Amino acid sequence: MGLAVVDVDGVVADVRHRLHHLDPPKSWPAFFAEAENDPLLPQGAELVADLLGGRHEIVWLTGRPEWLRPVTRRWLHRHGLPVQELHMRPDGDRRPARVFKIGVLGRLRPRIIDLFVDDDPDVVHAARAAGIIAVLADWVPREARLHAAQERQGRT
Repeated sequence: MGLAVVDVDGVVADVRHRLHHLDPPKSWPAFFAEAENDPLLPQGAELVADLLGGRHEIVWLTGRPEWLRPVTRRWLHRHGLPVQELHMRPDGDRRPARVFKIGVLGRLRPRIIDLFVDDDPDVVHAARAAGIIAVLADWVPREARLHAAQERQGRT
């Protein structure tokens, strides 16, 4: 059974309702406090179901900070998504998402990664450059605020 490594925000969790917290005056505590209320993205849930049906082991890889692990695990469980393995950004790690996530993908090897799914084109490009089959989750329009948070501020 190969791995399907899947991002959370923008793939299965709809963060759009909390993006206003990234506008000045920015409030990271408020942004993360609303994570438990993210709506489920049906396209992402369907993809995960298809991957499970194809006998893939789902591994979550999110840029959310480690301190959000209990919230993230509850959210995944509440939406009927598997929660066996969850990789999160260490608290205080501000590297760009593409750097952080490619590092985790590298540590997941030598396990076979059949597919990686992310909503950030920079992360998908970096994964492909590392020889990983990567798919861009494009069902939510890309927000400049979220891209800045991922790339320049290393926050999600």
